[in-house]
Amino acid sequence: MPVSHQDPLLPSPPSATSLEAMDPIHRLHRPTLRAPRALLAWEGWNDACDAASGAAAFLLDQWDDIEPFAVVEPEEFYDFQVRRPRVEVDEGGTRSLEWPTTRAYALDFGEAPHDALVVVGEEPSLRWKTYTRSIGQILAEADVDMIVTLGAFIGQVPHTIPVPIVGVATDSALVEEHGLMGSRYEGPTGIVGVMLEACREIGIPAISLWAATPHYLAANPNPRAMLALLDCAAGVMEIPFDTAELEKVAVDFDERVEAAMEANEEFVDYVRRLEEEADAEPGKPLDPQASDQMISEIEDFLGKR
Repeated sequence: MPVSHQDPLLPSPPSATSLEAMDPIHRLHRPTLRAPRALLAWEGWNDACDAASGAAAFLLDQWDDIEPFAVVEPEEFYDFQVRRPRVEVDEGGTRSLEWPTTRAYALDFGEAPHDALVVVGEEPSLRWKTYTRSIGQILAEADVDMIVTLGAFIGQVPHTIPVPIVGVATDSALVEEHGLMGSRYEGPTGIVGVMLEACREIGIPAISLWAATPHYLAANPNPRAMLALLDCAAGVMEIPFDTAELEKVAVDFDERVEAAMEANEEFVDYVRRLEEEADAEPGKPLDPQASDQMISEIEDFLGKR
């Protein structure tokens, strides 16, 4: 019987070991979760006022010494000349590098009908399809039955009204089911939009929650938006997040903003005008594409001060 020989000029087929090395997912252990639902948030373009990443960070901070069960290695997905690794020095003088790694955590919610899987990271620079499919693989391996992504954009909204939450989903019925404001936005998207497409590919229902943050507070982390996102996500995921501490931070934030407003009547008038517009057109669609114009408007306003 003739023996087949590999042509020496052709590359050898990858071995099982090399295929494993190509997998960007580093699995540390397999968590045991009850009907888990996933919450995803990224720093970067999708994260006005740190609302999405801040909400996820607050949730994780409620667990002491929590460690990820899986990480997505950064080598394939980040341009390290754009997002350079950071050198850190601990109290003992030991130096280490911090890389922009995406981490997945498992949270046990005891008596609740679902546990939570939380994925946090920074928006990658490269290979978004491969990256989001890697995230999707982590979620599928954990038997997640629903995915909620968080985002935030700069909107022409006053800080004195409840934070508007816009919903986008793999099935528009999900948006209607949870009584969310829909979106007809067309234009550039970030990793959240690409992740939603990856969810369609793997067949897991997904909904993206977007908080509209006041454009005149765009330079500050916004705990009111973080709180609104977490409260909405808790309802969608049917998981009772404890947000009592964040509520206190949001109240303090409101008080600080009000104190700053009192020092300038022009600013008070500006916010009142936004309130009147919101009252005149309740439920008016919010357009994230108008953010640049809004930022320019408030810069002009502040410049005149």
